[in-house]
Amino acid sequence: MQQFSFASADSNLVSHLKSRLQSPRMLTSTFVLLQGIGPVTERRLWRAGVRDWDGFLRQNRIPGLSPDRKAWYDGELTAAQTQLGAANLDYFAARLPHRDHWRFYDRCRTRALYLDIETTGTSPHDGDVTVVGLHRNGHTTSLVRGETLTTDRLQTELDQAQLLVTFFGTGFDVPYLKARFPRLNFPQPHFDLCFAARRLGLSGGLKHIEQDIGIQRQAALRGLDGWDAVRLWTQWCAGDDDARRLLLAYNAADVENLVPLAEYLYQDLLSRFGPPSVGCPPPASQEPVVR
Repeated sequence: MQQFSFASADSNLVSHLKSRLQSPRMLTSTFVLLQGIGPVTERRLWRAGVRDWDGFLRQNRIPGLSPDRKAWYDGELTAAQTQLGAANLDYFAARLPHRDHWRFYDRCRTRALYLDIETTGTSPHDGDVTVVGLHRNGHTTSLVRGETLTTDRLQTELDQAQLLVTFFGTGFDVPYLKARFPRLNFPQPHFDLCFAARRLGLSGGLKHIEQDIGIQRQAALRGLDGWDAVRLWTQWCAGDDDARRLLLAYNAADVENLVPLAEYLYQDLLSRFGPPSVGCPPPASQEPVVR
């Protein structure tokens, strides 16, 4: 198992982005979990000054809602408050579409697990997972095939997380892991940064988007991609220790860079799709971050 510290330069970016966030209450400002309320009605409520569950419950009546429906929603939101107090996020994950799982981020940031995998380059039916990078609270752990990568170890890591954060993990990392480790369970909400970026108009893969928002990689890692990770694994298996070090550093950069990217995308999602009292404009520019 290899461990890496989160670079101080990246911590500066994360602190900068966090300082621009206002009140971290996106989940309790969410009304689309109520049956019959979609994004348009939710925004209408926000514009009318009903910014969160408490505000809704304090109102005797809500324009456009019958007394019976208002009473029904009051009961639903009171139940939601109870579930949130019990930290039962499954309750909300089942009621929110996957594209809205970004709304968990501010509440779950300190217990988010950032994940990225490397493989042998073929389908999960023919190939294998070679490295799983896991980042939590400023530290990265690399689980390696044939050494520390087991179902039990992965499940232990997942069970400690309230939120899973990946880049295209819903389309690649999670299905691949499930195929190779069939007993693995992913119980938490999943913030997929790839689809969040697309929603915000950012195109390309992880490395391209990193460059677009000012995250750069260490010189030794620039230009490397998933196929290089396959090559490095093959060289490592042939006895090349330098290939091992480079592969683990590449995977560590992939997973660690999800942290400032998640902060950046969350802030932009918040400013565009959150209530006016919560969102704030994204930074116009920032110094490049080097990993």
